[in-house]
Amino acid sequence: MKTLEVTRFNEIIIGKANGQSAKEGCLASMSKAITQITRRDIIDAVTVEKISWTGRLEETEFLSRLFDLDSMPSTDSRFKDAAGDIWQHRVNNNDWDDDWIFHDPRFNLFKTDDEVFLRFLCETIHPVVRPDVTESQRLSQLYNQFLRNDGFELVEKTRISGRPVYGGRHVGLIPTPGLQAAQRTFADAGYVAQQITRMEAAVLNDPALTIGTAKELIETICKTILDEKKLPYAKNADVPELVKAAAKALKLTPGDIPDEAKASDTIKRILGSLGSIPHGLAELRNLYGTGHGKSARTKGLSPRHAKLAVGAASTLAVFLMETHNEQQP
Repeated sequence: MKTLEVTRFNEIIIGKANGQSAKEGCLASMSKAITQITRRDIIDAVTVEKISWTGRLEETEFLSRLFDLDSMPSTDSRFKDAAGDIWQHRVNNNDWDDDWIFHDPRFNLFKTDDEVFLRFLCETIHPVVRPDVTESQRLSQLYNQFLRNDGFELVEKTRISGRPVYGGRHVGLIPTPGLQAAQRTFADAGYVAQQITRMEAAVLNDPALTIGTAKELIETICKTILDEKKLPYAKNADVPELVKAAAKALKLTPGDIPDEAKASDTIKRILGSLGSIPHGLAELRNLYGTGHGKSARTKGLSPRHAKLAVGAASTLAVFLMETHNEQQP
């Protein structure tokens, strides 16, 4: 098998194609950071949807773009190398399953280095392999749905004849601010815990759902506080109204802070800033979140915007609930 050196891989897929040096375009060498769970999810999706991983190419032609089949061993004693037995069992007899490549130990796609696995995925959507741009974009989105769980993604790096050429990159897993605190605070609160789990699972792949759930989290916390204090609120009250009512019940409004209190101005500013969170989330939800039909041309927000919404909502929810708990007799 040809050795796919990290430098060469980055020159071909990531760096040189768009003018970057190999070092600048380098995919972080994470060895096997892409878990077998993620690889299984991707392979299962390809199998279930009956996606031809070779596109318009024959399998030996496709694999020769990645591996030296002539130097790989044969699993059939009648042939001296992988090129021969693949031809025999996929072209001449066609007695191997279509997904044989994913289970062949010679290619070892479940355990091979991340660079090789990403290169394989990128090759399945290369313009030479899959000239239909719409189809290659759909497949890249399918792959990214799972890859992002491990901090990787496929992105367009250059173009050939107007068609995109994809490369893999390591984007990392950045903890969502405030979410861990919310998980600890609401670990035993069934419905709230479900909302937090939903946000965590969707923050990378479905920012719109995340934003909508962040708004619902604050709404749930405020209603819980008001219910436990046996205070009424309108059934159609929006999130800003609920936060205002909960803050008033907890004596957190700026007007409740006496002027003689130490750092009163600072406390008032902080509370005023917290009060603006629900307004922002309500606007984000209306514009980009779930729950409202959108124009077909509407562009959604990215995961970083979803993380901002989750962080703000989680911080406010934890602050309100911890204050409420401390005031309980």
